Amino acid sequence: MSRICQDDVGQCDFIDVLEETVLRRRPVAVQLRAGELFIDQMMDVVTEAGTDFAIFRTHPRVPVREIAAVSRSEVGAVS
Repeated sequence: MSRICQDDVGQCDFIDVLEETVLRRRPVAVQLRAGELFIDQMMDVVTEAGTDFAIFRTHPRVPVREIAAVSRSEVGAVS
């Protein structure tokens, strides 16, 4: 997976990308709009009260709208 930017593909297609990373069970690099970058495994994408959230193995859940981009992580360990 190359770097996928939410602004380039739109939120619906971006959620599809996130759901695919859940199925692959591999770490991904996540870039938040605020600038934070972390590597973790996606566990689920859920909707609560009309807001979509990305659920990670170790990082706190993040509203999908706050994620700028994701890409495959070459790092084997989840941080």
